[in-house]
Amino acid sequence: MKIFLATKNTGKINEFKRLVDGKNIEVLSILDSEDIPEVEEDGETFEENSQKKAVEIAKYLNMYTISDDSGLCVNYLDGAPGVYSARYSGENADDSKNMDKLLKDLEGVNERAAKFVSVVSLARPDGSVYSYRGEADGEIMHERHGTNGFGYDPIFFSHELNKCFGEASPEEKKSVSHRAKAFEKLMKDIDSIIK
Repeated sequence: MKIFLATKNTGKINEFKRLVDGKNIEVLSILDSEDIPEVEEDGETFEENSQKKAVEIAKYLNMYTISDDSGLCVNYLDGAPGVYSARYSGENADDSKNMDKLLKDLEGVNERAAKFVSVVSLARPDGSVYSYRGEADGEIMHERHGTNGFGYDPIFFSHELNKCFGEASPEEKKSVSHRAKAFEKLMKDIDSIIK
């Protein structure tokens, strides 16, 4: 059985390959094929973006496809940056500029509760889709801690790890990450979905 993972991120690809190890599943990704349509992630929720990408590519390739959409939601900012996490600081956004903007937006604010959210969707070639949500609770620090990870990791303090994701090893982060939690839920159902 072949499953297409709609990502170029080698970390996500390797993580999923480890999860399906021992199952009769061959994992392919965008790295294995240049001929994949660009799907505009224009939804207002992680679920919408994740499902749209998975369904469009599954139909295009006629293959089971997995996609995820994820981001950071800050309570004080009514859930922002949310689905705009990767482009929070504007057109030329990068991780550093996004963190700078978020820290500026929270200047003088004591209510700093936040969560990372990931929605992983598995679509069949017929367009039916199954979605799974994972969350990691924490809060936004006043400054950066550590250099590990990516995105907002250096300013996100994980309640489960009692340290910033930026200070955590890849193994520590994966043990509590939003994406790992979503993938775990998917893995419990995968045999009944893929027939």
